[in-house]
Amino acid sequence: MRTGRTGTAAALAGALALVAFAAPAAEAADTGITVTDMVVNDGKPIVVGISEEKFPGVDFRVTWPPGHTPSTIDAFPYLYHGTTAEAGAEDGGIHMASVTLYDDSPTSADCEGYLYIDPRHTLDSNNDATTWKIAVTARLWDESDTRIKAEERLTGFGSVQVKRAARVGVNASPEPVAKGGTITVTGSATRADWGRHAYVGYGDKLAKLQFRKAGTSTYTTVKTVRASSTGALRTTVTAAADGYWRWTFSETSTTGGATAKGDYVDVK
Repeated sequence: MRTGRTGTAAALAGALALVAFAAPAAEAADTGITVTDMVVNDGKPIVVGISEEKFPGVDFRVTWPPGHTPSTIDAFPYLYHGTTAEAGAEDGGIHMASVTLYDDSPTSADCEGYLYIDPRHTLDSNNDATTWKIAVTARLWDESDTRIKAEERLTGFGSVQVKRAARVGVNASPEPVAKGGTITVTGSATRADWGRHAYVGYGDKLAKLQFRKAGTSTYTTVKTVRASSTGALRTTVTAAADGYWRWTFSETSTTGGATAKGDYVDVK
């Protein structure tokens, strides 16, 4: 799309597709461009931490009016929430970093690309952990590639959840421990705070304590414990056999799940 190339594949990339969003203004008008088969991040929630950049994949199909080619159209998916599609395209949205177009007819193509999320800049509030709508910026350009003939925001592609990443640690002690003795299992549940750009205590979170006996491959839940207001986890169990202890909890509408790596305790 606006790559100046046609054939099996045409690619648009670089500078987070800033060219697409720094174009001359045009009045909203029907472009005749249609987008179908939209899938973002394989249909899964997008879970984001405090510093790691994320590149959720996007797949869709685009059709354009006769007389145009991939070099004279734009179709850029983006995510927005808490505003209109128009406002979300200009400010506060999650935008495409790259898109590749595989044209299989004179007026249509399958496309794949990825969005770009930097939690240090794209997400600035925990209120961003919510449902984001999917929209597309569609444009028709003239052959000189300097003037937009028509531009519109296409909507109705569904939504995707953006969630705060979570972590949980574990420590089981003492080790070794006598059979029938008491094992104390502690840990800490935390989740990303996009305002502070740090992991903070996941207070009052329900976590499962699980055990895997040495020589086996399956964990079973021993008990469920509620974290303190600061996310601290603590409980005791009776030592019965060698094995691994871990904390785990499931995702919610705003926060991803987390599972600790098992901590081995030798029972004598």
